[in-house]
Amino acid sequence: MALPRAALGASTQYMVTLSTPRDTALHAAVARAMLAPSVHNTQPWQFRLSSDGLDLFIDRSRQLAVLDPTGRQLCLSAGSALLNARVSLAASACPVSVRRFPDRDRPDLVARIEASIGVATDPVLAALDPVVELRQTNRRRFAADPVPAELVATLVSAAAAEGAVLHPVVHNEDRQTLARLSQRADAAQNVDAAYRAELRAWTSNDPTRLDGVRAAAVPHVDGTAGDDVPIRDFDSQGAGWLPSQTHSSASQCLLVLATAADTPQAWVQAGEALERVWLEITRAGFVASLFTQVIEVAALRAQLRDELRLGAHPHLVLRVGRAPVTAASMRRHIGDVLDDRTDQRRVSAPLGVAGSSP
Repeated sequence: MALPRAALGASTQYMVTLSTPRDTALHAAVARAMLAPSVHNTQPWQFRLSSDGLDLFIDRSRQLAVLDPTGRQLCLSAGSALLNARVSLAASACPVSVRRFPDRDRPDLVARIEASIGVATDPVLAALDPVVELRQTNRRRFAADPVPAELVATLVSAAAAEGAVLHPVVHNEDRQTLARLSQRADAAQNVDAAYRAELRAWTSNDPTRLDGVRAAAVPHVDGTAGDDVPIRDFDSQGAGWLPSQTHSSASQCLLVLATAADTPQAWVQAGEALERVWLEITRAGFVASLFTQVIEVAALRAQLRDELRLGAHPHLVLRVGRAPVTAASMRRHIGDVLDDRTDQRRVSAPLGVAGSSP
């Protein structure tokens, strides 16, 4: 059976002959996982088919050494990909069980997705599959339309379903605190030459590049943004296509995603929660952008947790609203991230060495 072209999403150049409906579902799950958000669109994941199902690895060769030395964003990205795979398999009516970090000797093995008899698929997750291809990071100016309280409640529940906490920032004092700390973090990062160099390396106006942040999807920076909560300045070459005035305001719908623990396992969990929340945002006809600068500066992350009385470890800030769509992010081909060779299905070599990828 050939994998339907539509199931491959952005990765239609890779076709493979599949022997069973389960293999078809697993390949489709990888294609959907590849559409997940990732820090600077690094797409830091690898997948391997096994005799039992599908393994998801983080790819440390794509870790941002300056921005993300601890691997928090790396794990968040992998968690988002895992959620998309789960959504796809639920939509395919393929019952699976997921074991996260199943092998202590292989810390880069994030999850093992196994076919499971007697496990029901999740119809709530399955319902999110149609919007996987529509979800995007939107850095435009948001309209003044309010975000309904009912939607915010849905998003809080979606995060809770993945074991995370989504904290709406509602009090004016807290909004101003978030804006102030975000501005400090953004300023501290922008004076770091190594940070700016890394940012330039992952920003591109090359239409053939399959990863990184496209100039077509970022605002042109000319000092007129008018942001309270600063959007990250990806316009290192002055080639941003979007309007300069983004007006990311402290009065907009702002949500902080957090978990009780602050470990790689919790970061993956936060990534799953992020994508589930984001798909719900998309399904409701709204868009979102992320702010992680205040999380990436350790002292300010701790200050944010204390001053907003979170009682949990924050991982990112979401801004939700309405805005026109932007250019889609490029994606690597499925053959670049999936090892489906039958002679590799029981590989047991350790993959926990930094800088390696499966």
